[in-house]
This record gives sequence, structure tokens and C-alpha cells, in this order.
Amino acid sequence: MLDADFRDELLKQLEQLSGDQQRRVLDFAHSLTTFTSQPIPIPGKKIIRFAGTLTSEEAKVMKEAIDSACEQVNPNEW
Repeated sequence: MLDADFRDELLKQLEQLSGDQQRRVLDFAHSLTTFTSQPIPIPGKKIIRFAGTLTSEEAKVMKEAIDSACEQVNPNEW
């Protein structure tokens, strides 16, 4: 349940937004309530525009950073 003062302030702020902005707030609130720890798959056709945007050198630096920092276990971290 929402506190009445909080609800009133939220509605007051929403009333100042355009319809598009209100929709964005609603979409955001909805995304918070449906949050999952599982990644949302993105179809390849939506990301194909990024193909080839890294230079060979940038890709090499990125690969080295991943290789050196990922999948390492620090037993004292937990």
C-alpha cells in the first residue's frame, strides 16, 4: 500500500508530465515489478548494426581485459 502523502505527491508530479512521459514512467514502474535476474534475450536483428564497429585493436584490448578479469575466483571476496 502506498502512503497517502507519497501517492498524492507522485500523482502531482505525474500530472505535470506529458502523455508520453507518463507512459515512460508507467513502463519503468512495470519493469521494476517484473525484474528478473535472467537476461532478456535480444534478437540478432536488433544488434546487427553493431557488427564490425570495433577495430581489431579495440577487440584485442577488450578480449585481454575479459581474459584477465573474468571467471576468476577470489576466496576472500565472500
